[in-house]
Amino acid sequence: MRFRFMTAGESHGPGLTAVIEGLPAGLELAPEDIDRDLARRQLGHGRGGRMKIEKDKAEVTSGVRHGRTLGSPIALRMANKDYVNWEERMNPWPVDADVEEVHLPRPGHADLAGVQKFGFTDVRNVLERASARETAARVGAGALAKVYLRALGVEIRSHVLQIGSVTTTAHALTVADLDTVDESPVRCLDADASDAMVQEINVTRKANESLGGVYEVVAFGLVPGLGSYLSWDHRLDGQLAQAIMSIQAMKGVGVGEGFDLAGRVGSEAHDEIFHSAARGFYRETNRAGGVEGGMSTGDPLIVRGAMKPLPTLTKPLRSVDIETLKPAQALRERTDSCTVPAAAVVAEAMVALVLASAYCDKLGGDHIGDGIAALQAYKERIAWRR
Repeated sequence: MRFRFMTAGESHGPGLTAVIEGLPAGLELAPEDIDRDLARRQLGHGRGGRMKIEKDKAEVTSGVRHGRTLGSPIALRMANKDYVNWEERMNPWPVDADVEEVHLPRPGHADLAGVQKFGFTDVRNVLERASARETAARVGAGALAKVYLRALGVEIRSHVLQIGSVTTTAHALTVADLDTVDESPVRCLDADASDAMVQEINVTRKANESLGGVYEVVAFGLVPGLGSYLSWDHRLDGQLAQAIMSIQAMKGVGVGEGFDLAGRVGSEAHDEIFHSAARGFYRETNRAGGVEGGMSTGDPLIVRGAMKPLPTLTKPLRSVDIETLKPAQALRERTDSCTVPAAAVVAEAMVALVLASAYCDKLGGDHIGDGIAALQAYKERIAWRR
């Protein structure tokens, strides 16, 4: 069965749903495996009032029995606690109240193109689904993918490299390097940069502005050969790029040293190959970020995402009323001033979902034991020593 997932739900509707198909039977699962990442998604200095309302927890409604996956589709539901304040405006069924339409699209959002595409007169029909609140469902699905990957020896972590004008060059070499990154208020490995990022967020928030930044996701423990060079849509780096760019507010993605490689000569851009009896094939550098020719190399997979400043501002930008066609300020909604730390957690989930799909394609197996056995046989065939 091919691995796939989908999400449903609106930002202020009754709740969010994720359905994941293709995970093998027999995976051991506990509620905290999912809820831990849902809580991590709500971390980060610069979050707004919504995080004080929502304390996300997943209700598993199918596909798991007595703590083990059944091989059937797994459905997760995450209730929106704020729905009680929006029940008239977001009720699935007609209500007696006169619900005012929203006619003020926000620059940088899906609002205007969405109403044009679907023929709506109410911007809320677009913004509720386009909202980044949807990523809670992705994180729930990604948490399940992580359980599967962990059974295969893969761990995924993330950290923040830049917020606004503040950058760091700190990088993770091992899983242990990132074990405590969530203790930073901006999920940054560099303590000095972390303090400077917090200060920049504070200054920017007082000026009614928002900030973007750059994060890095690292996957440890992969085997070579995930993905394929045979067809364009099987290339692992292409799948990863699409997954990252599908996250709300992303405007750039790089694998390994990404855009930095464009300005180098070839001898300084690639990872030379070596071999020893003890290590087998190996590379001393990882400029490619663990992907060559659309396939994993077995080195740590490194993916970076660039996030724009959030377009919902407490001091709204100029727009046009879609009913009167007169100039107006854009809709002012409750918002965050910076969500780069949370976006990195969402990106972890998306990378996990891509890698889970790649492993399912490669290993197959109705039961997790089948997959583990197939992985071991593959490692033996290629003499993989890590």
